[in-house]
Amino acid sequence: MRRILFALGLSLGLAQSLAAFEVESTQDFGPEAPPRVLSVLSTTDTAILAPVITAYLAQTPGLGLRYVMASSQEVHRAIADEGAAFDLVISSAMDLQMKLANDGFALSLPADLVADQPVWSRWRDLLVSVAQEPVVLILADGVLRAGEDVPRTRRDLIALLRDNPDRFRGRVGTYDPAVSGAGYLFAAQDARLSDTFWRLAEVMGRLDARLFCCSVDMIDEVRAGRLLVGYNVLGLYTQAQGAEGITVVELEDFTLTLLRTALIPRTAPEPEAATDFMRFLLSAEGQALIASGDGLAAVEEAAFERNPHLRPIRLDPGLLANLDAVSRNRFLTEWRAAMEQP
Repeated sequence: MRRILFALGLSLGLAQSLAAFEVESTQDFGPEAPPRVLSVLSTTDTAILAPVITAYLAQTPGLGLRYVMASSQEVHRAIADEGAAFDLVISSAMDLQMKLANDGFALSLPADLVADQPVWSRWRDLLVSVAQEPVVLILADGVLRAGEDVPRTRRDLIALLRDNPDRFRGRVGTYDPAVSGAGYLFAAQDARLSDTFWRLAEVMGRLDARLFCCSVDMIDEVRAGRLLVGYNVLGLYTQAQGAEGITVVELEDFTLTLLRTALIPRTAPEPEAATDFMRFLLSAEGQALIASGDGLAAVEEAAFERNPHLRPIRLDPGLLANLDAVSRNRFLTEWRAAMEQP
């Protein structure tokens, strides 16, 4: 009877959570009617983490897992504004995750869980990276003419777009930082690392660039030929959906590398189960499963030594500065001015 009441309470709690914020998908893993259910709220496509979830549940009898997928803004809203009862939160929006942790919404993680993680991939004992991935440029196959080389830097891309306005007008896509948490993070990091970002933004604005909420939509449009260029696309989805019809470019001046981070909310009904699952994600087996899938890479410091063009977006207080209301409004105002070229 207690198990039935627990399951009913959990179902009602999740139903209330799902009704309040916008959810993209929900999937249950494990046995039917398990005595315990671990609830995960994430921005990562279910299929990407399904092998890791299945492997973990196979060695954890009596546990089920409910995986709820939502956008980064909705994930943040669910925890910060609604106090939704999830056990683990995994998100690609590193700055929003940092804000949740900084604002007191995360439980402390055991010291031994985070001690072996690189300094740049964790923040205090509250937030830790479970995977990393590049942020890339994608081109439609056949977009380049005879004598044109694949752009290898932002300056190359600026020159290609600027010199061919008729070809690219209305056929360049990027994130809308006003609506996408990840898109705002990438744009703010671009602007911090190089002044070429604003020149590129102005060129895209003059070409009536199309703005998107999600990498998947940009990839679909490039593959269909309705877009010729997609800028700042998550590398995860270029591999998960297959590279047919597109060319993926890691820009050599710098390629941002996103860290997918995890935290345990203070509202977690099953914090011990969440900690155990996080241990598995960070274990050699869990990281190997992540790396063997489509698009995600294990957290690996050596990757940046082998590929010096990769630049990790570090988990540090600088991420919080970008979320200051005044700073954000100023950045978005400048962004809109660049996008709305006469």
